Amino acid sequence: MSLNAKIPDGPLDQKWTKYKNTVRLVNPSNKRSITVIVVGTGLAGSSAAASLAEMGYKVKAFCFQDSPRRAHSIAAQGGINAAKNYMNDGDSVYRLFYDTVKGGDYRSREANVHRLAEVSGNIIDQCVAQGVPFARDYGGLLDNRSFGGTQVSRTFYAKGQTGQQLLLGAYSALSRQIGKGNVEMLNRHEMLDLVVVNGKARGIIARNLVTGELERHSGHAVVLCTGGYGNVFFLSTNAMGSNATAAWKAHRRGAFFANPCFTQIHPTCIPVSGEHQSKLTLMSESLRNDGRIWVPKFKEDAEAIRTKKIKPTALPEERRDYYLERRYPAYGHLVPRDVASRAAKERCDEGFGVNATGQAVYLDFSSAIQRYGKGEASVKGIHNPTQEQITEFGKKVVEEKYGNLFQMYEQIVAENPYETPMMIYPAVHYTMGGLWVDYELMTNIQGCYACGEANFSDHGANRLGASALMQGLADGYFVLPYTIGNYLADEIRTGTIATDTAEFDEAEKNVRNKLDAFFKTKSTQTVDFFHKKLGHIMWEKCGMGRRKEGLQEAINEIRQLRDEFYREVRVPGSAKGMNQELEKAMRVGDYMELGELICIDALNRNESCGGHFREEYQTEEGEALRQDDQYCYVAAWEFSGDPSAPKLNKENIVFENIKVSARSYK
Repeated sequence: MSLNAKIPDGPLDQKWTKYKNTVRLVNPSNKRSITVIVVGTGLAGSSAAASLAEMGYKVKAFCFQDSPRRAHSIAAQGGINAAKNYMNDGDSVYRLFYDTVKGGDYRSREANVHRLAEVSGNIIDQCVAQGVPFARDYGGLLDNRSFGGTQVSRTFYAKGQTGQQLLLGAYSALSRQIGKGNVEMLNRHEMLDLVVVNGKARGIIARNLVTGELERHSGHAVVLCTGGYGNVFFLSTNAMGSNATAAWKAHRRGAFFANPCFTQIHPTCIPVSGEHQSKLTLMSESLRNDGRIWVPKFKEDAEAIRTKKIKPTALPEERRDYYLERRYPAYGHLVPRDVASRAAKERCDEGFGVNATGQAVYLDFSSAIQRYGKGEASVKGIHNPTQEQITEFGKKVVEEKYGNLFQMYEQIVAENPYETPMMIYPAVHYTMGGLWVDYELMTNIQGCYACGEANFSDHGANRLGASALMQGLADGYFVLPYTIGNYLADEIRTGTIATDTAEFDEAEKNVRNKLDAFFKTKSTQTVDFFHKKLGHIMWEKCGMGRRKEGLQEAINEIRQLRDEFYREVRVPGSAKGMNQELEKAMRVGDYMELGELICIDALNRNESCGGHFREEYQTEEGEALRQDDQYCYVAAWEFSGDPSAPKLNKENIVFENIKVSARSYK
């Protein structure tokens, strides 16, 4: 099938302006007769629902949480990027665009990324107007900090709570529209199927998670803002409720799933401590601004630390290996996430890991505390401060910038990170893959849109830190409100869409059959038992490092596990009323199919790029080795009816404004 990305003609920096000036509009009186369904109410969903309702559309918004405020967007800690150049350090729209394309290892669309950079500044203005308490400098101006993959400071932040504060801003806008009656908010509802009528998305089947009832909801368009699929690995930084069901149901109805193997491993997470864990905790990438990452230079020191014979603070500087500074002097600790993650894995694989399992490195703030302490002493006019004064002043500065993150670490690990270096290790975090969308954020199903992490469009093979919040709010506030009108302009005469049609009947029957099937097995194995087994396969054979043989084994093992899951999983209770095990079973069933597609995509892509690292394809220095002549395309997978036989469609990626080259952060 031919994929039309609908990218406007003309110079790159004029495409979005030209599009907005020529796109079709829907007048206010006609908007009142059009209903838009928004699934998911994180940053992308809340901002989209609020914006569309403000414009005059009728909006139905759905979330499986008890409130939009509980969306996983609140977990984003470090910040949000925007090309404001407030630090006067050379930033610009073009530089943000270039950093994003380069950071994604040249696997993203130029037009989409440039648009994202263009609207980034508007996001900050919007959020400030909503009262988001961004950090400010001494003079009251908005402050910025740096993040991985850049050499400028463009990240706006609110301590370590940026996602939460931004979501509260979007939620306030959404609440206003709910109060005015423009948005019908349906909490504790989960989308379990997409209804397609004559090739157009016309509604969804949702399950009321409190009563267990299946409900039919119709609309003139469906917007999926349901986040990523990192929980296919079981252990990830995602909230335990985060899932891929809505996107996967759309995929089974014909929406292409693009680049599923592009999954991001975040370098600064609290290491795994045992089999009892159900999720992992992220330590914000912002900590890499001031924390220095190191392991012992000698294996005997690493072994001594692992066995607690010596403390890390006792190891002198000359016996420490600040390996990111050594390997990437130009960027140091601010290399992109995929680069930092692989470097940590390499050191631990070589035997230099520092926790009991050998799967951890140190993130050390002692140098920052001393540096800040001396600066504060100078500000206070203390010209010969004692070491105690320097340490005290420095700790206060670090606490002001990262205090809640340090508290969180101490609560989990039971160590004071001001005095003992944090232990970190890479973990599954973000997913760059997602539903294929065109320039208008529409999937290949007419009227079905995907925004934020649910789509694939902006980050290529690796996402730069602080760009997830940027994309989610850009899509919801400043992109979708323009592009969706181009489709809805043809829907003003459609009228109310009935839910008593054959298509709705078939979709509801399909969902009901899947739910009922879970109560016909007699096994004693729980849903989590199978989810953990799937996660182990994915992490070991399709995680930070991937090989042809391992991927082939993973595909076969997942197929066998999927058959076993549907044959033997035990779901207690019934489909009536609240049943969280049933919710999990439906989601894990989708992961069983998605996990196989991830491995198939990884096996098909015989190159390394970004978060996809095929160990057969690397340079002599251990860096990712792309094959641009063969794989410079978006892999858009089509569901064929058999999860094991997807059909590959390709959208070639064309670079007209950036020279494609090997990434270097040295």
